[in-house]
This record gives sequence, structure tokens and C-alpha cells, in this order.
Amino acid sequence: MKVVLFCGGFGMRMGKFFQNKSEFFENNPKPMLMIGERPILWHLMKYYAHFGHKDFILCLGYKAESIKEYFKINNDYFSDWNIQLVDTGLNTKIGQRLFSVKSYLKDDDVFMVNYTDGLSDVNLNAYLDYFIKHDKVASLLSVKAPLGFHHVISNNNGIVENIKDGLGNYDLRINAGFFIFKNEFFNYIKDGEELVDEPFERLIRQGQLISYMYDGFWKNIDNYKDKIEIDEMYEKNNSPWILWED
Repeated sequence: MKVVLFCGGFGMRMGKFFQNKSEFFENNPKPMLMIGERPILWHLMKYYAHFGHKDFILCLGYKAESIKEYFKINNDYFSDWNIQLVDTGLNTKIGQRLFSVKSYLKDDDVFMVNYTDGLSDVNLNAYLDYFIKHDKVASLLSVKAPLGFHHVISNNNGIVENIKDGLGNYDLRINAGFFIFKNEFFNYIKDGEELVDEPFERLIRQGQLISYMYDGFWKNIDNYKDKIEIDEMYEKNNSPWILWED
């Protein structure tokens, strides 16, 4: 089963705070940010390969040459992976990047898609079984919102009645960026559209979008704080996403 990875991000929010790495972002896209001795992109591809999915389509954009050079230099390591590097434009929307590789997926009934900026230990086999069982066009992985703020409960007069860490009893969930699509998905998206805006609205209206709710490990690497937390986990050998070393 093919895996489409979006690799054209500028990493602007990361670079804004990661001042000592500003030179890195001038020469590399966000998926090439290192965790240990390997980029985020490698960790995610290794995750999919662990479950037997080694056929990748990388949608390139910003600093595409950096990713091309990485796979050229490390070609021997990826000898049993099929990797297609596709330039999908510099300022292209994510949905349009997927639309751009439609021809690469014409023979695939089902394929997987990932934002390439988050890591998880979700059992991909269980997720895929869930998708097949429900027989819908699209599925997304939903996780509990990782909010670090206090949840404040007040009455109509503004008197605080309770304050708790996080969300209290509210189960707010967010899109984790791990998708599974049937090829029919291309009937719901038009060239130039975003991925989760117009196409998902059409899917929702027809009851064709499901959510796989997961409460295990998931971490988005979106800013300096996220990167520091992931680095600390990796240095302490506490890396739940590295399933291939179990």
C-alpha cells in the first residue's frame, strides 16, 4: 500500500523560535529536522515500513533538493523501499499536492497520507482494519488535544467555581494528520483546494469520513517547545514511536 508524505513545508513557526537553527531552515524543509541522527521524515517512513508499507510518494516543495540529496547519499540504506520524489510546487496547498500525485495512485484502491510533522505509536494494522471494516471513503486519526492551559469554570457573575489542568472532563479531539483514503477520495477534491476544507466537507455531508480515536502516544513537532520535548524523550530512550526496535 502506498504512503503519500507531504514534505514541502517551510517550517516557519519552528524557525521563528528556533533561532540557533535559522541556518538549517534556510537550507532544509521542516521534515528534515533531525531527531538524533535521522530526520523526522526518516522516523515516519521507518514507522510505516515497520508495518510492511515501503512504497512511498514524497510530495516535495520547499528545498526539495535537500531531500533528494539525502536519499541519494543514503541510497543503500533504503534499497528495499520504493521511493518516488515528486516536485509538487513551492507554495502549493496540501490538498493540491495530493491532487498532483493522483496519477501515481491510479492503481491503488486504498492509500495512506501523512502530514509528516507528527509521530505516534498507533497500531497501523488496527487502524487499517478499522477503516476497512467501516467501508468509508476516508479516515483520519483523532487524538486528544494536547493543551497545556488551565480549564476555568465560572458562573454568570464571573466567579470562578473550579480550575483544572487541561480540559477537565471535556473530550476535545484534533486531527493528528494520519489519513487513510480510498481512491474514490479524488472524486471529492478539486485542483487547488486544501485537504481538510472543501473535500472533507463534501465527505461529511455524505457520511463518508470516519475518525479513528486514539489515546496513546502522539506528538506533533510544530514549534521549538515540541522539538525540545521530542529530543529529551529520544535522549532518554523514551521514544514510543520507535516500534521497530521493540
